[in-house]
Amino acid sequence: MKLHHRVDGPAGGPLLVLGPSLGTTLDVWKPQLPALTDRWRVLRYDLPGHGGSPAAGGFTLDDLALAVLDLVDEPYFAIGGISVGGAVAATAALRAPERVRSLIMCCSSARFGEPGPWRERAAQVRNAGVRSLGPVLASRWFTDGYDGGWVIDMLGQVDDESYAACCEALAGYDLRAGLPEIAAPALIVAGADDPATPLEHALTLTTGIPGALLAAIPAASHLATVQRPVPATAAILRHLSDTWPAGAGKAAGESRADGMRTRREVLGGAHVDRANAAITDFTRDFQDFITRYAWDEIWNRPGLDRRARSVVTLTALVARGHMEELAMHVRAALRNGLTREEIKEVLLQTAVYCGVPAANSAFAVAQRTLADIDAEG
Repeated sequence: MKLHHRVDGPAGGPLLVLGPSLGTTLDVWKPQLPALTDRWRVLRYDLPGHGGSPAAGGFTLDDLALAVLDLVDEPYFAIGGISVGGAVAATAALRAPERVRSLIMCCSSARFGEPGPWRERAAQVRNAGVRSLGPVLASRWFTDGYDGGWVIDMLGQVDDESYAACCEALAGYDLRAGLPEIAAPALIVAGADDPATPLEHALTLTTGIPGALLAAIPAASHLATVQRPVPATAAILRHLSDTWPAGAGKAAGESRADGMRTRREVLGGAHVDRANAAITDFTRDFQDFITRYAWDEIWNRPGLDRRARSVVTLTALVARGHMEELAMHVRAALRNGLTREEIKEVLLQTAVYCGVPAANSAFAVAQRTLADIDAEG
């Protein structure tokens, strides 16, 4: 099965795969696209017979998940979707747990009701066409008074038989037993006034997926990401930031450049120049590793500022007795904004929790380093 897709965003950004709801195209994510593509490389796809995807029939949600996984060229990625797109994302997270690092399910479910109504809808579409559903879908997608005409118009880009096949796939979908096996950190976004997947569905997902978080969007129906894009987008961005390291998904060259910049800012240009000059064929791979992993993926994470990271680093170095590294990071702590008094307080704290002999050695190293800095002017 081939699915039409489009990729937007920076070439070196981490990959985020997004799926649409039934009856819509990849453009349903337009309200989120500007904010997401500031950092993420966003891959949006169309369901079979929707938008640019060729018509298809006789498939399952599992088939759709495998088709989406075939689109992905990265070893690790985040994935999300609206309604059936969220179900596809969850199924993909189960099929490729080693690759999916973050999951977002918007107005979705582990089971979209009994099979009978879905088969009835499939029969109606085959008989009267998908456009016959327009008034009903409008009342389910949006609350009264909201003009979502631009989304309703997407029904004109949907093949009747493919839509019916999607309904039949949903009739056979039930992921409830598999929820505890989803390993990816999950965000469940729900419309508070959604009649299609009510809050009970969101609560089933939140309690079933280990560690899942719920963001309920007030005054929003089934397409909450369209009707209330600001709070929905904020919740999605917060989840991605919390679950995905700042450097994850970057091209190696970009990560190396960002790590080298941070390394220079923290340790000083002269120190880094000396380290680079001493690189040999034997040590080259190790230096590349610490530049990308330590100085980009760790030091550039948003969760702690550099002052806090210096405090943690000083303490860890004392605890492990790495005194040569400690001298380097005393200098780094000053660059990161710690005062000499604050460095002293950190070392006093280590006397209690790392041992007096370790702190005694640390004070000696720190005092020599600060004296050297004074001598250097």
